[in-house]
Amino acid sequence: MTTPILNNKTAKDYATDQDVRWCPGCGDYSILKQVQTVLADEGLNNEDIVFISGIGCSSRFPYYMNTYGIHSIHGRAPALVSGLKAVRPDLSVWMITGDGDSLSIGGNHLIHILRRNFDVNILLFNNEIYGLTKGQYSPTSPSGQISKSTPMGSIDHPFNPIALCMGADATFVARAMDRDPIQLRTVLAEANKHKGTSLVEIYQNCNVFNDGAFFVYTEKSTKPQSTLFVEHGQPLVFGENKDKGIKLDGFKPVVVDLNDPNVSMDDLWVHDQYDKMKATLLTRIFEDNKANDNELPRPFGIFYQEDRYLYEDALEEQIQLAKKLKGEGDLDSILAGSNTWKIN
Repeated sequence: MTTPILNNKTAKDYATDQDVRWCPGCGDYSILKQVQTVLADEGLNNEDIVFISGIGCSSRFPYYMNTYGIHSIHGRAPALVSGLKAVRPDLSVWMITGDGDSLSIGGNHLIHILRRNFDVNILLFNNEIYGLTKGQYSPTSPSGQISKSTPMGSIDHPFNPIALCMGADATFVARAMDRDPIQLRTVLAEANKHKGTSLVEIYQNCNVFNDGAFFVYTEKSTKPQSTLFVEHGQPLVFGENKDKGIKLDGFKPVVVDLNDPNVSMDDLWVHDQYDKMKATLLTRIFEDNKANDNELPRPFGIFYQEDRYLYEDALEEQIQLAKKLKGEGDLDSILAGSNTWKIN
């Protein structure tokens, strides 16, 4: 376990003297600030924290954190995160990745770190574009996306990252957005408290190559109707005046009008972040809200959480058992093996 410090810290204590080299207006600035704030609230020693990233705009993150950090290779950050946590379970380890880095070349690595359940935090910056390489479509770009590599519009069906993570049996799955810092900070704090692999998808605006991709969820004029902020134990309510709700018709989510005298709060779907079946249904609310005002709103918050044994704990138990049964072992003997040949 990392050791909390006794004196008060602020977000600035986790910032470096490096110039932050993201484009002016990039959503990454907001995410960086909220991560530093969460760490200050937690009060961990800087030397007990490690940020590991892959490749992409978001992956410059470790340079801006006054902690240990590794800027690794494309899609392979989960391998480094897993190895570090296996040998140093006492460290607070964070993985920074983007939609291209983790869902394209790194997709296989991502699903395996999720199912193994190391006690690490994964922040998936989703801007629905390849920003570092100047505007090609990504695995989360919506069908029809016009980009440098899809001038006629993408014909790919996009990934639903939250549904993918649920399918990989992740133990903590959440969604937040860069332009709602309070909600983002709340989700990050809960992710950090979780004992296991936490995955937070963060909608992040790329104002150069995909500006406005999430404006329907972030702008005052559309946000109340198009977003649903879920909270454990609370009914699913949204709208300008909180006058709309969602109920389940069997396994189908249905929007209802709370002004209707035949509808009451008791009819609504109550969010249970420990209910895997309902969380899976919640991930499937993924329509394109830019196309139709009457569609279901996009959910944000903690979708699912469960307690499950940690990979690093099980690994240590096996190591201790092996030592008990067979002794400490000798590396030279293992490398030499029992079958040798002499060549004359």
